[in-house]
Amino acid sequence: MSETYDAGPVAALRRIAFLLERQREDTYKVRAFRGAAAAILPLGDDAVARAAEKGTLTDLPGVGASTAKVIAAAVRGEVPERLAALEKTHAAPLARGGAELRAALRGDCHSHSDWSDGGSPIEEMAMTAIELGHDYLVLTDHSPRLRVANGLSVERLQRQLGVVEAVNEHLGGSAPDGFTLLTGIEVDILDDGALDQTDEMLARLDVRVASVHSKLAMDAAPMTRRMIGAVRNRRTNVLGHCTGRMVTGSRGTRAQSQFDARAVFEACVEHDVAVEINSRPERCDPPDDLLELARDVGCVFSIDSDAHAPGQLDFLALGCERAEKAGIGPERIVNTWSKERLLDWAAK
Repeated sequence: MSETYDAGPVAALRRIAFLLERQREDTYKVRAFRGAAAAILPLGDDAVARAAEKGTLTDLPGVGASTAKVIAAAVRGEVPERLAALEKTHAAPLARGGAELRAALRGDCHSHSDWSDGGSPIEEMAMTAIELGHDYLVLTDHSPRLRVANGLSVERLQRQLGVVEAVNEHLGGSAPDGFTLLTGIEVDILDDGALDQTDEMLARLDVRVASVHSKLAMDAAPMTRRMIGAVRNRRTNVLGHCTGRMVTGSRGTRAQSQFDARAVFEACVEHDVAVEINSRPERCDPPDDLLELARDVGCVFSIDSDAHAPGQLDFLALGCERAEKAGIGPERIVNTWSKERLLDWAAK
């Protein structure tokens, strides 16, 4: 006899998608479950139950045979077979260490939505962050020049700020102890070290992550000048995935950029810019030697998921494991700080 399940079909579909995402399964496998959840959510429990009873779930736009099977089981109060299988194979902890540090994190300073190259709406990213226990999530979609990632123009970023405000109103994020979706950007570091967004727009944001995405094989001297130029910019809060390397994954591998890491990290200390510990498994950036150098130079850090899907917000565990191994304590990690302290630091 099937185990009792009372969370409902929307929760079952979302949980399946989450588990697939945190294991970096192909996007097409995930899209069906998130699409079906979005399709049945506005219908209400009674309408979904009637469709399940009549066997007409697949008549609903966005619901296919596999998702209908999940919905029907959940409506009957049974654990869907697909969900049960994934809980066994995909729900294990992502990291062996770093648990205490992960518990100390209050939020995540680097995430993407479907406004740029992420896979889910802003609201879904926020809801998952709440479910993971975050006090805040910084939405950092890409800047205009990164066209391959659908970077946001000034106009689109302005519209996004309005959406974030509406999401916070809906979630009650203005309450003192409530969750808040913070405004932000992953702004491209241009060849000369300038940031790929107007200073006026950068000033309106809560947190700014600056990253190199182009000409990653630039010679060390100009790359060093480029990165230090961005770090010196008064708007920069976090230096994102500093080497740009790829160590695994579907996009293949990529060698790390060459630069004077000590000079860059000393500039981060001088200008109070956090070095990102990027938690994506394919990035694992900075490498261990540079992470230890940044530690010794005296940098502060931001352990970020760089999530492009809700389930990837759980990648933080991987960054925490690396920080713990490097001997970096929570007091030097900006996203262990309260929301108020983080915002005061970022406003500098």
